[in-house]
Amino acid sequence: MSDDYGSKNGNGGELHQQANTEANTLTTQQGTPIADDQNSLRAGPRGATLMEDQILREKLFHFDHERIPERVVHARGFGAHGYFENYDSLSDLTCADLFQRKGEKTPAFVRFSTVAGNKGSGDLARDVRGFAVKLYTQEGNWDIVGNNIPVFFIQDAIKFPDLIHSAKQEPDRGFPQAQTAHDNFWDFVTLTPESVHMLMWTMSDRAIPRSFRFMEGFGVHTFRMVDASGKSTFVKFHWKPKGGLQSVVWDEALTINGADPDFHRRDLWDAICSGQYPEWELGLQVFDETFAEEFEFDVLDPTKIIPEEQVPVRPVGRLVLDRVVDNFFAETEQVAFCTQNIVPGIDFTDDPLLQGRNFSYLDTQLKRLGGPNFTHIPVNAPKCPMHHFQQDGHMAMKNPTGRANYEPNSWGKEEGGPRENPDKGFTSYPSQVSGDKQRVRSETFSDHYSQARQFYISQTEEEQTHIADAFIFELSKVETIAIRERMVSHLLNVDTALAQSVAQGLGIDPLPKAAEPAVNPRDDLPASDALSILKNGPKNFKGRKLGILLTDGADGDLLSSIESVLKQEGAVAETVAPHSGEIKDDKGRAVAVTHKVDGGPSVLFDAVVVVPSKEGVKTLSALPPAQNFVRDAFHHKKFIGFSSEGQTLLHESGIAYSQDQGCTPLKDEASVKAFIQQCAELRYWARP
Repeated sequence: MSDDYGSKNGNGGELHQQANTEANTLTTQQGTPIADDQNSLRAGPRGATLMEDQILREKLFHFDHERIPERVVHARGFGAHGYFENYDSLSDLTCADLFQRKGEKTPAFVRFSTVAGNKGSGDLARDVRGFAVKLYTQEGNWDIVGNNIPVFFIQDAIKFPDLIHSAKQEPDRGFPQAQTAHDNFWDFVTLTPESVHMLMWTMSDRAIPRSFRFMEGFGVHTFRMVDASGKSTFVKFHWKPKGGLQSVVWDEALTINGADPDFHRRDLWDAICSGQYPEWELGLQVFDETFAEEFEFDVLDPTKIIPEEQVPVRPVGRLVLDRVVDNFFAETEQVAFCTQNIVPGIDFTDDPLLQGRNFSYLDTQLKRLGGPNFTHIPVNAPKCPMHHFQQDGHMAMKNPTGRANYEPNSWGKEEGGPRENPDKGFTSYPSQVSGDKQRVRSETFSDHYSQARQFYISQTEEEQTHIADAFIFELSKVETIAIRERMVSHLLNVDTALAQSVAQGLGIDPLPKAAEPAVNPRDDLPASDALSILKNGPKNFKGRKLGILLTDGADGDLLSSIESVLKQEGAVAETVAPHSGEIKDDKGRAVAVTHKVDGGPSVLFDAVVVVPSKEGVKTLSALPPAQNFVRDAFHHKKFIGFSSEGQTLLHESGIAYSQDQGCTPLKDEASVKAFIQQCAELRYWARP
């Protein structure tokens, strides 16, 4: 937006020309030229961010107020209630009340979300997933506002508005929705080398999880735990799913978004309502100042991880989701998470992204929920007693009672209200802060490629192929060739074979020169198995879903065996048939139909079985959706079980099943058990 500098003032004279005559100079909303829009003002290169930074505050303030009432980011979300249970006391690490007693359960509310899409977007977008946990402790609410990826695109919160602006719909055309496959996003990230590590994660299958139940969560930043004596220890938070990790493949994601755009929401709702409560373990990576100083990278850099091989994750408790919300708007939509919400025994570090988030989130909730009293909304209200002198404001549900509404006061215990409590109150860890006020990035934040390479070499060959394919797909939607080439130049600093594969898929020849790194990347970081999904998959089929394609006259004994084995395994089945309603098996038993075949594609299931009758095979063979059901399952490398009659449908659909060990004939309960045990691997990756 520009002003008309040639307009007249009220007296007919010319307005003074603004001092900033360069039309291209970036300014504040007040017109002040900006010298550095990349770094917040901080006390020294690694020091705390200073709140006097008017440029940071103005930029985040405006960004936080861009939308109402929808969240600017993480707009599409789904939440559930549950609890966190300690395995043991953590008094050796922290004085936080919730960690003091073995077996204690703390109420929790968790909201999962996508980042870039609007409220009406599909669940299976390629995107980061929010993983925000609100713990209602006896000393206040603690929000662990994390993601399913442990790193972030940027190192400084001053760049957050730019990142999200670039990822959202392009402003002149209003599309594409909920996807980063467009010029603006790739233009920004290719001009921001610190994003490369995060790009490796978002182009991996981590960005298309099978379910909220089968993805990890991370606190992202380095925090502090402080014990009763005031001793501080650094900590990173991990949520590990008890059911193992699982993702879909890209072709499935595209189909699922069309078949069921609420796929993740429905999955979580159905699991909780059926009593299959999702569980995660809370794990801590704990380390001291000595490790932080000797570690290869800066522990305050949010674009870096600490490999679990170097600092093992210590399991300390479990998170269980056992209750769905009563009203989506009142709870899931109105829940307000703020990174600043911590409790005694937990403290911040000088991570510049975390420092900016601490400012931004409160401001966001103030705007989105209409005023400062959003903590009066039940889902946001602490479950412990609250005593303060804050009063009035928009939608105040409860004001302090009594004469005193200020502190200190000389009134007695009854009238005087609450008092400070130095023994129990929150006390910030007294870390030393010093340094010149300057806009600068620490040199210890400068290596943008080494951990990106470490992530890539930690993947299986199949996962590496998916990463290359994702880069090719996304960049193929970028119209500006120079942006594509710029991304390949970054990938040359990660892995030459990956860069060559992406360049070939985009028709880039010859290869561009590698991007000039601020710090030469290392090639000696070892692979870390913890970074691979396939190396951390499930050990069984529990919590998964089997799709059964069947017709009238299907083998009733076989269906009963499947039902029995799945019940023992803790898995579920849904039926797919040529018509809705119910079918009758060869024993005359009625079986409810979950999906009509053209509305129940195999992408909705983790594995499939085909159990038609002899007459039913003829019907299915004449239905393209039935043939697509088995073809897609085969193409997506899923395990396929089939009766003798089902074998005919596979043959009619052109599937070469005879030499494929992922295709299993089912005859009796023993063969069904063997098949379900095989399904624990989720996919038959050896299939071409």
